[in-house]
Amino acid sequence: MFVDSADGLASILHADLDSFYASVEQRDDPALRGRPVIVGGGVVLAASYEAKAFGVRTAMSGHQARRLCPHAIVVPPRMSAYSQASAAVFDVFHDTTPLVEPLSVDEAFLDVSGLARVSGTPVQIATRLRAEVRDRVGLPITVGIARTKFLAKVASQEGKPDGLLLVPPDRELAFLHPLPVRRLWGVGAKTAEKLQAHGIETVADVAELGESTLASMVGGAMGHQLYALSHNIDRRRVVTGVRRRSVGAQRALGRRGNTMTPAEVDAVVVNLVERITGRMRKAGRTGRTVVLRLRFNDFGRVTRSHTMPRATAATDAILTAARELVTDATPLIADRGLTLIGFAVSNIDRDGAQQLELPLERPEVRVDAGALDSVVDQVRNRYGRTALTRGVLLGRDPGLEVPHLPD
Repeated sequence: MFVDSADGLASILHADLDSFYASVEQRDDPALRGRPVIVGGGVVLAASYEAKAFGVRTAMSGHQARRLCPHAIVVPPRMSAYSQASAAVFDVFHDTTPLVEPLSVDEAFLDVSGLARVSGTPVQIATRLRAEVRDRVGLPITVGIARTKFLAKVASQEGKPDGLLLVPPDRELAFLHPLPVRRLWGVGAKTAEKLQAHGIETVADVAELGESTLASMVGGAMGHQLYALSHNIDRRRVVTGVRRRSVGAQRALGRRGNTMTPAEVDAVVVNLVERITGRMRKAGRTGRTVVLRLRFNDFGRVTRSHTMPRATAATDAILTAARELVTDATPLIADRGLTLIGFAVSNIDRDGAQQLELPLERPEVRVDAGALDSVVDQVRNRYGRTALTRGVLLGRDPGLEVPHLPD
């Protein structure tokens, strides 16, 4: 379902929980409230605002985080608690409006146009939403309100923590233009460096340039996007009921990734692919493109992909493609170190699962990989994920399976 805020009113809300994991820990343990909290030991999964004040950031190594904030309290993650909290918050979202577009387990767009008679103004609706999340779930949440999705998200970023910020239509550019260029979607560290090399520091600086000039600096597609966003041109609508376009999983390795052997890296690859393909089969999804994402010691990132001949959810087929991508990236890993590895399967086929035949040792004997995967899924669904494990994963830390939206 598509909803367009064509009436020109600021009626799109971006609701974003504040330091989600850390806030759940502070909610459940009163002794942690008001104190710097770090979730995760080897790698920071989340940090409370009290810890962020000392420079602690998500994905930072635990060693660096403790050096910045020696008095921080480090707690182990509790993924089931975060999943339950996310579900409760989304219940509040859906009680507010049927037009909810999830972005992640802790944020969503909501369209509240047309609710004036029954629910009041967007500010009144957002105020009640924040109170409901606090009362029913016990968590702080920030809401940005604007005419476009882009600006609503920027408003929530500027309104954090635990705030509410409205950007009136007649004040959009006055609000947007003084902000740093990193506030524009798609502008990461490298793009920001390119722009800053030309003296471009703020959104206003971007808005003063023509689209062709921007394209010459950062490429055609990015130049077009930056030109549009710097003028708050964003025609995307709040979308509900659309299935995910990819299914993925990742694992942060921290400093340990620099000393991992190829066999240890391969075990991580196997674990991630098994998670992804299990979720795909459960959701009736198949895909053709396997995407590898790596993060290095210098915080740089690379992405590689491989498209298979046909869509599948078979573990072995996707694992073969994933291993090939890692092999091709081995020189980069050896040169730059490895702190995170992730995979996603995209190019989703709506027609459902495809069967893939795999040869065994005897070429005249063939096995339906879909049937084998089905047996594995049935055993795990009945007896738990650890009831059936590949030999390469025995005795190894499986890592954390973070909460995710339905696939």
